[in-house]
Amino acid sequence: MEQDKALVVFQDKKIRRIWQNSEWYFSVIDVVGALTDSVDAKDYWYRLKKRELESSGIELSTFCRQLKLPSNDGKYYTTDCANTESLFRIIQSIPSKKAEPFKLWLAQVGYERVQEIENPELAQKRMKEIYKSKGYSDDWIEKRVRGIAIRDELTDEWKKRNVEAEREFAILTAEISKAAFGMTPREYHEFKGLKKENLRDHMNDLELIFSMLGERATTEIARTKNSQGFAENKSAAVKGGNIAGDARKNLESETKRNVISPDNYLGAPEKEKRKRLK
Repeated sequence: MEQDKALVVFQDKKIRRIWQNSEWYFSVIDVVGALTDSVDAKDYWYRLKKRELESSGIELSTFCRQLKLPSNDGKYYTTDCANTESLFRIIQSIPSKKAEPFKLWLAQVGYERVQEIENPELAQKRMKEIYKSKGYSDDWIEKRVRGIAIRDELTDEWKKRNVEAEREFAILTAEISKAAFGMTPREYHEFKGLKKENLRDHMNDLELIFSMLGERATTEIARTKNSQGFAENKSAAVKGGNIAGDARKNLESETKRNVISPDNYLGAPEKEKRKRLK
């Protein structure tokens, strides 16, 4: 799952989540921050647990599971997470006017996920609506959605081939990117002047296309050669990235224009920038 799928927003507050055992688990710290506007949600959560234990004898941590979620530094750390049912109990201990609207929001988020499992087309439809509301053109959105599908197919393939998630996924992704664009994702972020934004949300049409080519070629090579383990899949990643890199260089040679661009969509929406190029 991409990071933008693992985030939801309640009243402008971002809440991390992870799909585990057929249900959403939400970051308790993020929920506490959204309901209390505390400057130190972690400390508030610590004191809340202590207060609840002293007053009712209930240990709120028993409603949580320790799961890994991405932090601001891009790394994954274990943190208290709770499913919808457990969050309802935790919320009862938080004195907040936002509690009731949050419960309604939480129920809706869970219900939408159930709908998407029953009908995957709904997930794509909602994704497209979100991108459209952010100012992306229909043409760009179609490529972005297709790219997400290709990425998911690749990571599913890696899982089948004994590649460890997260750390090794990141290394293999960097190999594809280096071969295709001459930069790792981190370097690409800096090149485009991005910080925590999703890199692919700031790629133009051709950048998205060559990203897709590199990842789709990697999937095909891994399958054809039956690559197993990290080392063999790293070789497939480099070869897949090189296919995209060679195609990019050939296009640049013919058009005398660089595919790789430092442009991003921080200052102006993609749809607006597309109009300016016409």
